[in-house]
Amino acid sequence: MKILFLICLYVLSIYAKQNIVAGGGAYMQTQPYKNVDAKIVPSPVIFYEYKNLYVRWTRVGAYVFGKKSNDISWGVSLTAQPRIYGYESSDIKGMGNRKSTIESGIAYSISKNKTSFELLYLTDILDTQKRWVINSKLNYEFKVGKLNFYPSLLLSYQSSAFTNYYYGVKQSETTPTREYYNPNAGLQIGVQTYINYPLTNKLSAFFNLRIDMLSNQAKDSPLVEDNYIYSGLASLIYKFEF
Repeated sequence: MKILFLICLYVLSIYAKQNIVAGGGAYMQTQPYKNVDAKIVPSPVIFYEYKNLYVRWTRVGAYVFGKKSNDISWGVSLTAQPRIYGYESSDIKGMGNRKSTIESGIAYSISKNKTSFELLYLTDILDTQKRWVINSKLNYEFKVGKLNFYPSLLLSYQSSAFTNYYYGVKQSETTPTREYYNPNAGLQIGVQTYINYPLTNKLSAFFNLRIDMLSNQAKDSPLVEDNYIYSGLASLIYKFEF
């Protein structure tokens, strides 16, 4: 997370020629594993777009081609984002580490009026096991008073390498009460919303609320005790003008 934040700041220092929304807060994500505590980490929050470059929360990207118009806009971009997930070997006795990582890949997005759709293919760039996921996100924007809502429907098709890494049990990790488990690929479903509440003309409270239901392959893991992952962000963001 710290490395990604420094990359964001470096890129913005080069291309900062428009408005930047930046701030920070606390991010929390429950872990579905038995006896593993939720992860709570400080999180930068940056929203920025200039020409082909964009930053969205902690995700960075650059469009390689596309088209913007008053009716429909679309684009294909290269992108990267962190995945805060997993556990330490000390959390589950006899199991090896399952680490957080950074994923990178390609994204296709299309938007019209207040509705947008995005499809991403992402691979783990910090590991050689070729874990990959295909994520899709359908978004809509609406406003109630001063509150701006951005609800989304999320689908994540997770490869067998992904599910096996985070939910599998190796032969060397088995115990009398924990059997060998080698899951196949699975589909995870989620919903989320961003909420933005302006405090002043430039300062806003920004929140994210999200619930993901694990794939059937993940649910069947002997490591798992909760079928859902709950996550959220509470932050303050400020609009800087250049």
